[in-house]
Amino acid sequence: MNSLIKAENLSVRHGDTVVLSGVDFAIRKGEIVTVVGPNGSGKSTLIRALIGLEAAATGRVTRSPGLAIGYVPQKLHIDAGLPLTVRRFLSLPRRVCDAAAEAALTRTGVPGLGTRPLARLSGGQFQRVLLARALLTRPDILILDEPTQGLDQPGTAAFYHLIEEVRAETGAAVLMVSHDLHVVMAASDRVVCLNGHICCEGAPKVVSAAPEYRALFGLGTGGAFALYRHMHDHDHEADEGHGHDPSAPHAAHPHPLHGPNCTHDHV
Repeated sequence: MNSLIKAENLSVRHGDTVVLSGVDFAIRKGEIVTVVGPNGSGKSTLIRALIGLEAAATGRVTRSPGLAIGYVPQKLHIDAGLPLTVRRFLSLPRRVCDAAAEAALTRTGVPGLGTRPLARLSGGQFQRVLLARALLTRPDILILDEPTQGLDQPGTAAFYHLIEEVRAETGAAVLMVSHDLHVVMAASDRVVCLNGHICCEGAPKVVSAAPEYRALFGLGTGGAFALYRHMHDHDHEADEGHGHDPSAPHAAHPHPLHGPNCTHDHV
């Protein structure tokens, strides 16, 4: 299967320091792939290299022609005094119409926030607005760099559940960096364990049993995994037809995110 993004023998340097070395990586259509690793392992550097914000010291990154990327960065500082509403933010850098903006906010679980000042959002609301903005690009791949920083366990589990639903509806691939190990293990099709190089990768059950993974993260289970599974199973009992089978084809659902055709902008 053709890759959306592919890295071959990728190495990245920051000055004299080798941050990444010999990375071979690819992501295909419809996958949810999560990159995990300790602090300083090069996770964000890998993401930035894949989207062209970091230069390769050796090797190369290739992206499929015309690839649309929706990117949610790790941090985005908004000055509290900046008079920027959610609605205006959604039209940066490319204008979108009111109907499309509200559809994206509704899909990400924060309808009606268009007039709210961006700086006054809660952490969870802000992350969902960032996701709504990324979805407005109609991405072939969503790239999220630690998207749940600052969220509590229920907020984290709900956010990852939303990502799964978006993937199922749009068919977009998802590439995430995360520290939420046990939620990630439930939400991902494939996990890549990084520590300056790829230590191990594969299906979540395979990676969680790998000696390299256990050496980095230990054997604890924590509470987030159980919380995610509870929410996931409960929601899907009420909404049949979204079975979580990563090996099954991801059927193209109607695209409510893409719904309204815009004829003019009100920004």
